Amino acid sequence: MKNVLMLAAVAGLVGVGLHSSAQTSVPKSCFVYVGPVGDIGWTFAHNEARLLTEKAIPGLETKFVESVPEAQAMPTIDKLVGDGCKVVFTTSFGFMDQTLEAAKKYPDVIFAHTSGYKRAPNMATYMADFYQIYYLNGMMAAALSKTGKLGYVGAFPIPELKRHISAFALGARAVNPKATVNVKWINAWFDPVKAREAAESLISEGAEALAFTEDTATVVQTAAKKNIPVFSHYNSMYKFGPDVVVSGQLVHWEKIYIDFMKKVVAGGYNTKSLQNVDYWWLLREKAVELGAQNGMPINPKFMARLKAVSITVAGKKTNVYDRVMALNADMSSAKPTFDPYTGPIMDRNGILRVPAGKVASIGDLNSMGWVAPGVLGEIADEPAK
Repeated sequence: MKNVLMLAAVAGLVGVGLHSSAQTSVPKSCFVYVGPVGDIGWTFAHNEARLLTEKAIPGLETKFVESVPEAQAMPTIDKLVGDGCKVVFTTSFGFMDQTLEAAKKYPDVIFAHTSGYKRAPNMATYMADFYQIYYLNGMMAAALSKTGKLGYVGAFPIPELKRHISAFALGARAVNPKATVNVKWINAWFDPVKAREAAESLISEGAEALAFTEDTATVVQTAAKKNIPVFSHYNSMYKFGPDVVVSGQLVHWEKIYIDFMKKVVAGGYNTKSLQNVDYWWLLREKAVELGAQNGMPINPKFMARLKAVSITVAGKKTNVYDRVMALNADMSSAKPTFDPYTGPIMDRNGILRVPAGKVASIGDLNSMGWVAPGVLGEIADEPAK
């Protein structure tokens, strides 16, 4: 995910294993984080998953390094390998090339990189993605808006954010064809001041609901002060705005980490078998969850308002609440029938991006440069018209 240098200095290695790991069959596993573990967002979620994985794998010892700038990924990995780490997880898109370099340098170490696409015999990739949930959040945001004007605070214009913002816009336009999503970029993953300023700017420009991709609860807190509906990100931020948090995207990285480590311990994953291992886990795999908090898909305070908004689906009338819940159940099932990126889909410049009857591939989504109709604001690296 992350592809920009963090300003924080590399923190020291922090050992937090719950076990001393006398078993040689359970390799010491280490994590490289791009942000601080207390960011409430991305890194906090990875770290919570690390702790859950320790509990699930008897004998597992882990370490982590937090707030690692991109330029320091390789020396950080060098230190971890020197400290006996046999499995290394690098949790930032921007760490991709240095992780691949490390995989070649240390052929006897297993590597796994979050959100990237480059692999090697000893390097896998993995992602728990939110695009399905952003679509559902977009539907609710439009239903709660009188004007259809929505706001989005974005960290960086990378493919991940473009597909999430676009999914949010597609969901919104499924309820209100004239809905718009105004995007403000803060060019940081962790910058509460910029996040607050962007959220306040969006509200001043008429946004009636907010979503975001950055690693603090600032947007939620700002929305709470203005009584604006908002959707939390990565973790439950319900406690920061119980009257305004409608729903959000919750991640369960432990689903991937536990599965991966069990296969490492069993010998199925080794330094020769990872070339084609690419986790792309969604609602179906329970790696992500729709919710204001765990077990609460939608804040009950908004249920009546969402049920009051009618839409027509395949010639039949329903309401937004029921439609969201039905789609969430479908996409969480073993054989989903719905995908937000089912064509025909044009980009905002009128170019066909997903043909009729086709579903965007994982590769298409991971390299997405375009954005959907209704998205407002400048988008870096957007394909020419």
